Amino acid sequence: MHRAAGVKGIDTRRQADGTVEGTGAAVPPRAGRPLLVAALAAIGASLCCVVPFVLLALGAGGTWLASLRGLEPYRPLFVAAVLVFLGLAFHRLYIAPRRCAEGEICAAPAVLRRQRLVFWVVSAALLALVAFPWYGPLLLG
Repeated sequence: MHRAAGVKGIDTRRQADGTVEGTGAAVPPRAGRPLLVAALAAIGASLCCVVPFVLLALGAGGTWLASLRGLEPYRPLFVAAVLVFLGLAFHRLYIAPRRCAEGEICAAPAVLRRQRLVFWVVSAALLALVAFPWYGPLLLG
């Protein structure tokens, strides 16, 4: 049993079977999975561009930085994965009907607001990573 993110006034200790103690309500353990996969894909898409820039900014140098461009041919696939998983997360938050019974944690309006806020913050960060090859040269001067 472990503590889950709580809602004021509701005991949110999750039991081994996935239900929340005191409510019998199941909390979906994979609610943030599309955002996590989109973040990993954005990191993969930006490895060829952001990592060398950060290493150069930290004072690192050498010809081995050029080897990080080996992932550049796969960049379109990573960008596509970012867009697909951000789309899945958007669909889950805004389009798909919520499957929460009254009294469950996921039915609280504050939880949905927080999830949507996190979605937009993460989306902005991921899109900034994906777009780095276009605005990165402007930063270098």
